[in-house]
Amino acid sequence: MSELDTAGHGYCLLSALLQYPEPELLAELPQLERYLQNTLPRWHGALAELLTHLRRSALIDLQLQYVMTFDRNPSHSLHLFEHIHGESRDRGQAMVDLLAEYSKHGLQMVGNDLPDYVPLFLEFLSQLEADEAERMLGDAIHVLAFVGRKLRANGSPYACVFDLLQTLTPVQAEELSEPPVRDMDEALETFGPGADGIEPLLAPVMGGVHPVNFYPKAAAPQRH
Repeated sequence: MSELDTAGHGYCLLSALLQYPEPELLAELPQLERYLQNTLPRWHGALAELLTHLRRSALIDLQLQYVMTFDRNPSHSLHLFEHIHGESRDRGQAMVDLLAEYSKHGLQMVGNDLPDYVPLFLEFLSQLEADEAERMLGDAIHVLAFVGRKLRANGSPYACVFDLLQTLTPVQAEELSEPPVRDMDEALETFGPGADGIEPLLAPVMGGVHPVNFYPKAAAPQRH
């Protein structure tokens, strides 16, 4: 079985690795590593830095480091659109478009995660045909690579996940411009909730479903 054929399971694995560390993850780590060694050996090598970190660290330390890495540092945020749109109105439309893409492929969201949460996005890729997953990953790779570079610059073992993702698409990641600087309170003050009480950043825009844009329009991806 080729790497392409098993990538769906691999995306699920990457999704698990990027979530808040729980006892279940550490308990399943030996089985996870065996799967990688036997099925996706290149992935196992690429993820060695993070796997070793998870194996050798206490759970409480892993959880504290995770919070400090992803929740306390906006440049490491695991929400894709935050790196493109900040808290601007465009982020709301991007969320709506991504939700429509999920629904089109039969994925119904449960829980409180936003649709642009990277582990959820990877879970979505795992349910697609290989060529469609590669296309969607290619669209998002500019943002994923940006996060990976920030993590690598700060010495985070999680950077290897994003390094690996860049090898799974022929699209070359481009630099991102800084997102608009505006927090949610300022956006609400500027636009105000609608008559239906829906916050403007979450309200769908008239005109039907739009293509999902994971990168600024001026920086369309180039395939090689």
